[in-house]
Amino acid sequence: MIGTDSPNTGALTGIRVIDLSRVLGGPVSTQILGDHGADVIKVEPPMGDETRNWGPPFREETASYFDGANRNKRGIALDLRREEGRAVLLRMLEQADVLVENFKIGTLEKWGLGYDDVLAARFPRLIHCRISGFGADGPLGGLPGYDAILQAMGGLMSVNGTEEGGPTRVGLPVVDMVTGLNAVIGILLALHARAETGQGQIVDATLFDSALSLLHPHAANYLISGKLPRRTGNAHPNIAPYSSYATATRPIYLAIGNDQQFRHLCNEIGAPEIADHPCFAGNALRVTHREELRAALEAAMAELDGGVLAERLIRAGVPAGPVLDVGESLAHPHTLHREMRVEIDGYQGIGAPARPRRNAPDYRRRPPRFAEHTGEILAELGFSEAEAEDLVKAGIAPRARLGM
Repeated sequence: MIGTDSPNTGALTGIRVIDLSRVLGGPVSTQILGDHGADVIKVEPPMGDETRNWGPPFREETASYFDGANRNKRGIALDLRREEGRAVLLRMLEQADVLVENFKIGTLEKWGLGYDDVLAARFPRLIHCRISGFGADGPLGGLPGYDAILQAMGGLMSVNGTEEGGPTRVGLPVVDMVTGLNAVIGILLALHARAETGQGQIVDATLFDSALSLLHPHAANYLISGKLPRRTGNAHPNIAPYSSYATATRPIYLAIGNDQQFRHLCNEIGAPEIADHPCFAGNALRVTHREELRAALEAAMAELDGGVLAERLIRAGVPAGPVLDVGESLAHPHTLHREMRVEIDGYQGIGAPARPRRNAPDYRRRPPRFAEHTGEILAELGFSEAEAEDLVKAGIAPRARLGM
């Protein structure tokens, strides 16, 4: 979808979000809120969100990493270490519905901006979403969290990869991104509760909790059996055939969930005898004999084109798909049909996957340049041009990056 200047029709139109977060979990959550109509003001420190430098590649000197999580936001920079900067933030919160931050636990309290001490009383309708590594209390409370560390500590690496290769990090920042999704869920729940009670509240979203929440079915299996899961590479631990399989060209992924699908698969690849083999007569037997099953299936598909076969299988009701690279996925005709490519004034990104029919996502703004909307935002807050210029000159609200 091409970004346009059409009227904002998102479900969160009228909601203002102050985004103090940096890096990924917080920015992902606020981008989702912005895609669905919220007015998001991204407040960066004077040195900028560090992901602006996490490249190459770069667009206009800003790394693609930053671009991927910061569209539909207006940008300002504030030095919150200084009292004058915090005063500007407090004026922002007078007009805000949601505050999102991922500071180290205790930072806002040190600045005199703690939720329980200050914000809850001063802004009783404010929803304060706190994204952190481990939460505020408990054995690890207050410690910083990082995606890869939580993939390790949360058990995700232990079930990812092959048995021979050892525990492996998932190839994308899945814990950060899911924490962002959980933050959005918490914010929406709190907005719904506020509509009933008139009261805001604090919402906790932690990387630790999010990592653990991703362990299905391994946690469920362990809690029933007491047996630790094995790393099975691309194969499903409970189902077969459910893995990637070689063909004459590209590999395909099969996700066969029942006996009927299995028989259809065997018929479609011209090997109905595989379905009749006594070792493959039910899922439990197929899991037990998964290596023999792999050999039989790959022999039957050895001269078949993977891409053609995968499409034929799925159209025949057999769950299958070709293994595509990122470029192929983004260029797929269905990607374009689903409007999952976004273009706004030189920016390109991935579209919003949640789509209320009457309140479609709205791509209004490319990611902001550093402090791009400083004058506009300060004017909205009631600062005169002279006052705004004083804040800029004093480095409280810098318009250019400092220290970079």
